Amino acid sequence: MRSSIRASATLDVAGAAQGPAAHDSYWAMAWRRLRRHRVAMVGLAIIAGIILLAIFAPLVSPADPLTIDYAHPAAPPGVGGHLLGTDAVGRDLVARLIYGTRISLQVGVVAVGIAASLGTTVGLVAGYRGGIVDNLLMRTVDVFLAFPVIVLAIAIIAVLGPDLVNVMIAIGLVAWTTYARVVRGQVLVLREQDFVQAARAAGMSDARIIVRHILPNAVAPIIVLATVGMATAIIAEAALSFLGLGVQPPTPSWGGMLNEGRGFLRVAPHISTFPGLAIMVTVLGFNFLGDGLRDALDPRL
Repeated sequence: MRSSIRASATLDVAGAAQGPAAHDSYWAMAWRRLRRHRVAMVGLAIIAGIILLAIFAPLVSPADPLTIDYAHPAAPPGVGGHLLGTDAVGRDLVARLIYGTRISLQVGVVAVGIAASLGTTVGLVAGYRGGIVDNLLMRTVDVFLAFPVIVLAIAIIAVLGPDLVNVMIAIGLVAWTTYARVVRGQVLVLREQDFVQAARAAGMSDARIIVRHILPNAVAPIIVLATVGMATAIIAEAALSFLGLGVQPPTPSWGGMLNEGRGFLRVAPHISTFPGLAIMVTVLGFNFLGDGLRDALDPRL
């Protein structure tokens, strides 16, 4: 009798110790896998640092990004008290790089928000309804995919005009197709699952089934796409600003800084080098995190 009680107590203690791990949610397990992904943690650290720079830009910036040092135009790093030098007219590069993080992150967040919202809605409706609705929506996606992304963005900017808000709208409108196709593929699988059939049998409306049952199970690939889409949006904004169609001077933008320095590549290469490095590091950070999220959120793991 005593031995059986001891065995039962031992099993209870073991079960209590293993209980939290055994009953962890999907997201808790995904976070544990993400923490073990070293490259993803590097990317997360990079992104966190850039976000902090954007938030506390007035506190960490050594100067006003619009203030001109007339005595040191196109000064190399370290000259005149400017750590990374100045641009062609004498504005501090460190200050302009720090404030440029705000533009890049703002464009990334808003553009990805537009693309994810529009693409997810189209993918959910097309995948769930099927038939002529699916064909109509997917042919619309094919039309958008027929145009090169940067050309379509330039066309939209040409109609709306070069402005920060219009840049975010243009990037969002050319990036939604990827979300639509991925979400549609997820919905085509999910709509045949038993829990969806049970919801239909219980008399739930289509809208409630999509919102309550299908969307939560399709959110993982959307998160991965949004993370990688941030990098794509930052590159697109830099490209448009480089072409003079994005954020207009004198507002500090990494793409605009690249454009301003291209005429001084031989005499002052640092003007273009440092914003180029900022774009590269930021994009790598989002790509690293996106790769880690893809592995961590993979249900097959």
